[in-house]
Amino acid sequence: MREYKTSSPEETERLGEQIASGLKGGEVLALFGGMGMGKTALTRGIARGLGIPEGVSSPTFALVHEYKGRVTLYHFDMYRVTSWDDLASTGFFDDLDSGAVLVVEWSENIENALPPEAVRIHLHRGETDGERVIAIEERTDENTGD
Repeated sequence: MREYKTSSPEETERLGEQIASGLKGGEVLALFGGMGMGKTALTRGIARGLGIPEGVSSPTFALVHEYKGRVTLYHFDMYRVTSWDDLASTGFFDDLDSGAVLVVEWSENIENALPPEAVRIHLHRGETDGERVIAIEERTDENTGD
């Protein structure tokens, strides 16, 4: 597990850009963390790193936004997803095999549906109100039992 500390939304976005530099398509980035922990800021940076210039916002009411860049990005918000039917209605299962990058906010609500190879990213408050601790748990063959 790798751990990073950021002290502003802008730094969190820059970390997202760094994460995006290694993405090729087909990855699922599962974001865990409470309200205001920087999930959308991280996603904005990931989008920018994928060549998506602006306009990334939390898909709280739409549940999913699609953005076109060097790789398509599907940005999910699972905050209001409470059942398998709700999850299926978002298009999540169809998009898993699309070759796009999926960024999933509120992954704790769908943890049992995440693919074993999903990269789990935990965001929490640091020592100050503005600091965020971002822990990235990459799934490997060792983690998945393969």
